[in-house]
Amino acid sequence: MSLLEVLGLVAAAFAAGAVNALAGGGSLISFPALVAAGYPAKTANVTNTVALWPGYVGGSFGYRELLVPQRRTIALLAGSSIAGAVAGSAILLSTPESAFEAIVPFLILFAALLLAVQTRIAAFVAAHRRPRPPSEAPLELHAAVFVLAVYGAYFGAGLGILTLAVLGIVLPDDLQRSNALKGVLSLLINAVAVVYFAAFGPVEWPPALVMALAALTGGYAGAHLARQLSPRLLRTAVVVFSVVAALVLLVR
Repeated sequence: MSLLEVLGLVAAAFAAGAVNALAGGGSLISFPALVAAGYPAKTANVTNTVALWPGYVGGSFGYRELLVPQRRTIALLAGSSIAGAVAGSAILLSTPESAFEAIVPFLILFAALLLAVQTRIAAFVAAHRRPRPPSEAPLELHAAVFVLAVYGAYFGAGLGILTLAVLGIVLPDDLQRSNALKGVLSLLINAVAVVYFAAFGPVEWPPALVMALAALTGGYAGAHLARQLSPRLLRTAVVVFSVVAALVLLVR
């Protein structure tokens, strides 16, 4: 890597960590940055997963007080999360590079769309909550978490938005508790993907380690900036950046 590429990846990872702390969607910045640095799409994807995983650890640690009362639910959903993550990781690594490069612009556009309509999704979820004791984990939730884990390990951008929406509808609870549960499920899904990719995937470790440190720093900074920046403005900026990145990849 050249010095310019290193600086670009550090800046992208820092921004991704901050964006994840503020509004979500950080992968939509760091993944295109890896592609722009010259890494093949699949290599960039697995490297990005490894690089951003420490941020989920920090987020879950910050929510630890809200996670303790949900230990039973987490334990019940762990199996579905792990199974889906293994399946998603295996599907990704078995996808030919040419095929993944062909579909990745559409995955980016899908994630950007999720981010753009995040507030509408939240409003829809609030209107369709179904009363249910929060300690339960119904069968439909296991199925949904499995599908989410497949997607999360395969690509992952927008996973938090989808997971929070599913939890809001199938397992309605206080928003902060749901957000904490969403975070720990994302942590588990990505942890499985990281282990799988480390063992079998084309992870580029030098950029992954550099970006991991930058993402951690960005996440810490983002937590402190959360009350000063407009999440709506931030989402708009990330969506515009993502659409441009997707169009560039389509043209390529």
